[in-house]
Amino acid sequence: MSPAVQDIIDALKEVSPDLLRWSGAIARRMRSFNIALPGKHSGSSNTDALTLADLTVQELVVAGLRDRAPILRHCRIEAEEENGDLAAFAKESLLVLALDPIDGTKYFKDHTGNGYAVMLHLRTATEVIYSLVYTPEEGPHGTWTQAYGQTIKTGPDDPSVSARECLDRLPAVDPASRPSSDRIYIIGFQKNDPDVAQKVTGIGLQGVAPDDMPGSIYPLFARGEFGGSLIHTPNIYDYPVSQQLARLLGGNSVWVHNGEPVHFSETWMDDRAGMLRLPGIVATADSEEKLKKLVELARDWSRVRYAD
Repeated sequence: MSPAVQDIIDALKEVSPDLLRWSGAIARRMRSFNIALPGKHSGSSNTDALTLADLTVQELVVAGLRDRAPILRHCRIEAEEENGDLAAFAKESLLVLALDPIDGTKYFKDHTGNGYAVMLHLRTATEVIYSLVYTPEEGPHGTWTQAYGQTIKTGPDDPSVSARECLDRLPAVDPASRPSSDRIYIIGFQKNDPDVAQKVTGIGLQGVAPDDMPGSIYPLFARGEFGGSLIHTPNIYDYPVSQQLARLLGGNSVWVHNGEPVHFSETWMDDRAGMLRLPGIVATADSEEKLKKLVELARDWSRVRYAD
């Protein structure tokens, strides 16, 4: 018999904070070395960056999930890289664990910012039901962003207590008092990201291209410093966290060509980047008003990621 969904969530809440904190510490240390690796060839520096830290962190997280909470083996696992004991997890399951060992690898590798993150989430075909993001170099000891049930938490790590205890102590985000921002993260449009950001600014929002991002989108979105994102063919390892945050904040995440809520039943393999993606362009926002503006702007734009 398959375990209950709540049991899976409880297991993740128990073991994933330690794993991400340890992984973040390793990533932070490895960042001081030249650890770039070849391996991806999409033509986009944001997509193609790969480091030894990506592989090391994934190896640790996959092994930790396998060994510390065997119940998680009932989930299917999708990971951005191919290493780790992925075969220990279910080949088929309604529950999917997704990992992005170093989200923002280009910034991590090039030392152009501290907005990289170690992250995982649990989802079904239609919704994300648990997310945990750790940004190791935001703040003195890193920053957490967590979502489950009707709760979002974000705030500083405190290494004087266990990672689980630190998260338990963090107050929940109150959507009613959370600030409202018009800043929208733009990514996935290849060389056109800055042009798309300008177009978003032209409709009364504020488009922000990757090179102008002040940090990881997930704590920024949770805190209210960003109001959403516009992503061309998002990958299925990191984007879904934004969907969960948006829905808990009173917004949503939709395909711009039809305005329908995003689901995960249809994906495609981007062989150039070596990752699974959703089709089309996805708008995510914490309010229907912002979503409507983004959908109207991008409704007729090409859904094809690569022009050649």
